Amino acid sequence: MAEPRYRRILLKLSGEALAGGGAHSIDPQMLEYYAQEIERVLRLGVQVAVVLGGGNIWRGNQAIARGMDAAQSHYMGMLATIINALALQDALERRGVFTRAMTAIKMDEVAEPYIRRRATRHLEKGRVIILAAGTGNPYFTTDSAAALRAAEIRAEIILMAKNGVDGVYSADPRRYPDAKRFEYISYMEALSRGLTVMDSTALTFCMDNSIPIIVFDPLTPGNIERIVLGEHVGTLVSSHPSQ
Repeated sequence: MAEPRYRRILLKLSGEALAGGGAHSIDPQMLEYYAQEIERVLRLGVQVAVVLGGGNIWRGNQAIARGMDAAQSHYMGMLATIINALALQDALERRGVFTRAMTAIKMDEVAEPYIRRRATRHLEKGRVIILAAGTGNPYFTTDSAAALRAAEIRAEIILMAKNGVDGVYSADPRRYPDAKRFEYISYMEALSRGLTVMDSTALTFCMDNSIPIIVFDPLTPGNIERIVLGEHVGTLVSSHPSQ
């Protein structure tokens, strides 16, 4: 068996990833797909944390644009991520994968509260942890939650799943066919170009804490496993190409 390059990863999935292309907010086939992809890397002895978005259930920015209080809308988005976390937990556990859903806002009846040491212990015992409710604070995205949690649990890398895009491009490749795809880009260049790696707050945090990011297409089966084994997939965002 090949030796993994990374022993502890944080996988960031958007809420839309769970919806697939269907009309339902959560597609059971997509849940099964991601559970299978996560299970593949667990078999390699890799520790996996997952941070989920909630955009398949609640689009907070649209509600704010219609006049809703911003903090209220953000809290609703946190609840949407908890629904997604419970759905993914169920899909993983049906495959026999030991899983813990942990939330940044207290919801003791359905999930554990996020406690850094407890989360780390779950990882050490081979359990997948699904970290929901963002940072627990309004005005911070789930990208920021992914960056913060990666630092707290000492993940070696963030795998940033982007549906329909296989890396970081100089422009939107769906609108500009001649857009250039980067094999590697530094944090600073991504920030200065305004490229959509993750939101600028999260990207700056990763830069300040030297957390490398790989942006990749999660819908190519086996991509997560390939990254973990050290193959070049997508775009590496870091301070140095060899990081």
